[in-house]
Amino acid sequence: MSTDAATGADGVARGGRSSAAGSALEKSLRILEAVAAPGGPHRLADVMTAAAVPKSSTFRILASLIEQGFVRAEDGSRYGVGPRLRGLSALVSGGEPASIEEILRELRRATGQTVHLALHSGETITYIRKLESEQPFRTASRVGMRMPLHTTAIGKSILAGLTADEVRGLIAATGLPGRTPGTLTTARALLAELDVVRARGFAVDDEENEPTIRCIGAAIVGPDGRPVGGVSVTTVTFLVSREEIEAYAPALRAATAALAPLL
Repeated sequence: MSTDAATGADGVARGGRSSAAGSALEKSLRILEAVAAPGGPHRLADVMTAAAVPKSSTFRILASLIEQGFVRAEDGSRYGVGPRLRGLSALVSGGEPASIEEILRELRRATGQTVHLALHSGETITYIRKLESEQPFRTASRVGMRMPLHTTAIGKSILAGLTADEVRGLIAATGLPGRTPGTLTTARALLAELDVVRARGFAVDDEENEPTIRCIGAAIVGPDGRPVGGVSVTTVTFLVSREEIEAYAPALRAATAALAPLL
């Protein structure tokens, strides 16, 4: 039996049954590199060409990467870096660029509470940065965690930036599962809440995602007016009242406005 190795397009010899295009893992990694290349979001044809992967395989792998949050599907059938890939980058590099870090630190200083930065990906948000408060408590959230839109302050602020049809489409796709007794689990209640969020410019999670946890969140809006993510200030109900946490809204909105051009 022949033991000759096949040679790929990159000139690297590959043994066994691997094709010239490489293994499934190699294809996925090359597609991620193509998506993350400067100038994105990129068209499917450009990703396929840069990764040297057939169209059917590229489309299938992209669909899986989108589902997992590593790639984000953009308008016009383009593909950009997803929140889980950004979160992984933040873990590897030790944090975001100093300007983003400084904005989040200033918000934590101004409020004295835990601060989260999350990005929107389809039906969820993904935390990419968390700055703990100096209070003697810790929340269960962590960098890389994906959370529902309807139960979180950041998620509700993002939903408020979508059209009513888009919100109804998300509800139809995911439902409104309850995480606590306070979760909004009907479309009528959620849509009414989003009207309030739009009117005041921020959302409140009052023990809707986790018992004893209260958050205020606001969306980060992209150049096209669409929400790309958001920031929240998080505390516990037995230390900070709802009225007190809502008083953080001006500092929160200032932070999201400053972060918008950086994201």
